[in-house]
Amino acid sequence: MQTTTGKGINQLRLNERIEQLSHIGRIGETGVCRLALTPEDMDGIIQVRLWMEEAGLVTRLDPFGNLIGRLDGTDPSQPILMVGSHIDSQPYGGRYDGAIGVLGALEAVQCLMESGLQPAMPIEVVAFCDEEGSRFNKGLFGSRGMTGQLEEGELERQDRNGVTRREALEAFSCPVEKLAEGVYAPGSIGSYLELHIEQGPVLESLEAPVGLVTGISGPLWLTITIKGMAGHAGSVPMAMRHDALVGSARVIAAFDDMVREDPAAPTVGTVGSLRVFPDSRNIIPEEVSFTLDLRDMEMERRNQIEARLMNVLAEVCSQYGLTYSLTEDTNSEPRYCAERIKGAIRSSAEEMGLSLPELMSGPFHDALALSYVCDYGMIFVRSKDGISHHPSEYSSPEDIALGTEVLYRTIRQICSQLPADIGSED
Repeated sequence: MQTTTGKGINQLRLNERIEQLSHIGRIGETGVCRLALTPEDMDGIIQVRLWMEEAGLVTRLDPFGNLIGRLDGTDPSQPILMVGSHIDSQPYGGRYDGAIGVLGALEAVQCLMESGLQPAMPIEVVAFCDEEGSRFNKGLFGSRGMTGQLEEGELERQDRNGVTRREALEAFSCPVEKLAEGVYAPGSIGSYLELHIEQGPVLESLEAPVGLVTGISGPLWLTITIKGMAGHAGSVPMAMRHDALVGSARVIAAFDDMVREDPAAPTVGTVGSLRVFPDSRNIIPEEVSFTLDLRDMEMERRNQIEARLMNVLAEVCSQYGLTYSLTEDTNSEPRYCAERIKGAIRSSAEEMGLSLPELMSGPFHDALALSYVCDYGMIFVRSKDGISHHPSEYSSPEDIALGTEVLYRTIRQICSQLPADIGSED
């Protein structure tokens, strides 16, 4: 039985904010297209910032495009408790991915303030910039930026229209010359909490509205470019062709076979974006560029698949007289949640009569970047049919409210811990 005690979150206010935000960048009846650093993204930031300020938080937009709402604590020397997620979306996305984590965090902290509790440590609610990575083909920009994890050349990445991230940030009034000022000092963030939809079918299969995340699998993102020779589709004999698309298709099919070999393994692989040049029906493709996304909880198995893929790539290109190059866009090891934070989440749920299933996260989140600088914990909310990154993505208001209530109670628990407790592990 699910119960609550004392003053909880305001479910009506939370639902209204989720619905209102979903109209910014709306596509169709339920979809959202709110790409990072676009006018739609800015409209979303303006709206969320208004809600933050109405709640009493002091807000700022940092040089990385992160929206931050701050509640000062009674002891400014204590490290920050950070809570949040993102509001940018996929091009053909849904209403809940990221958004419930930002608005749930705001609701939880607003309830904390309304209850009259002033924490010792500062609390910051963050809407991170470009978690999705769909516009510039590399995600977690804001969370990696503020934690000093950006790589060389990231500002020169281009979207499909040739706009660089640097240009997009400047159009957002984010001064790129001040990026260094937006990086948090080591040790200044003590804990990070993130509420998110599961984006998978596990919780629904268990008939559980909320789950406890134990860790995030390690993603590997590659961009592979294969080059051949263009020619007339009607006059070049098949044996004399150097068809970059045929070669790419062979590599992609082999990759798909590799990740399917062990049905019991959590390995997943996806080729989600492909560009063909010159992209004409009667010209043999000269150049193909495609993205590759490989994820697994076991690094050894992931590394073995990557090595096999490299062999296949070399063999196919040799067979068809092609050349290839690749760039590594993301490469992260699995990151596990802190025991002390899992304990706080677990006991908060128990207060409500909830028993939380424990599960790993296949998708990465801003928590992945934060895990390199502080302890982190995550709460998942059930996704209908396991669907995400699609307009039909859905989590019920009741499930979202339960997840947010667990988040709220977890924040209260962390706020009540002594500084010595915060730095220790069970």
